[in-house]
Amino acid sequence: MIKNRHGMTTVLGLLVMLLMFIALLLVYGYAPIERTMGMAQKIFYFHVPSAFMAFISFAVVFVASILYLKSKDDKYDRVASSAAEVGVIFSILMLLTGPIWARSAWGVWWTWEPRLTTTLILFLIFVGYLMLRNYGDSGDQMKRYSAVLGIIGFLDVPLVYWSVTWWAPEITNHPQGLELEPQMKFVLTFSFFTFGLLLLFLLLKRIELSKIRTELEMLKKDYLR
Repeated sequence: MIKNRHGMTTVLGLLVMLLMFIALLLVYGYAPIERTMGMAQKIFYFHVPSAFMAFISFAVVFVASILYLKSKDDKYDRVASSAAEVGVIFSILMLLTGPIWARSAWGVWWTWEPRLTTTLILFLIFVGYLMLRNYGDSGDQMKRYSAVLGIIGFLDVPLVYWSVTWWAPEITNHPQGLELEPQMKFVLTFSFFTFGLLLLFLLLKRIELSKIRTELEMLKKDYLR
């Protein structure tokens, strides 16, 4: 069973690599150059999918944390912790690509407007989540604290997503909508699909590693008895 799962994730990983290569070709060879921002706009095809994959990852943390608190089943804790790590990775991509796009779009690398601020807070919350898991003990109390923090942290996601419409337009730099040409829409859709499979691959791989680590810890305890 483990070998079969490992084989499936390996195939998925190879597929993601192929699709990512195709996505790069589409972004830089097929999608038209935006008139105002030029080539810098192409970071948009990586920034937006990264943001949504981070949101989805933290949604998985939210659901898995609730299920863990209800059932005390460690499999949900593994899913939550794995999804948090993946979400932080996508958040880093989002925070790295965002300023590049912002510089061309609005003339600044960073400004403390609502969406950027709430995004940074979201990132820091889940960095704190990972620190709690890595530096705390591995007992049930730590898992409960992590679950509660994961649930609270996810509540920032709606703030990030809706900040452009909830706050007055004059205090936010983000546009409320973008007019995309058909080629741009196709490439963006393809990027979303590719990043979605990347999310699935990373999550499955991290859960797989978490299971192996748990099994090794159990074998170690049995050996020391």
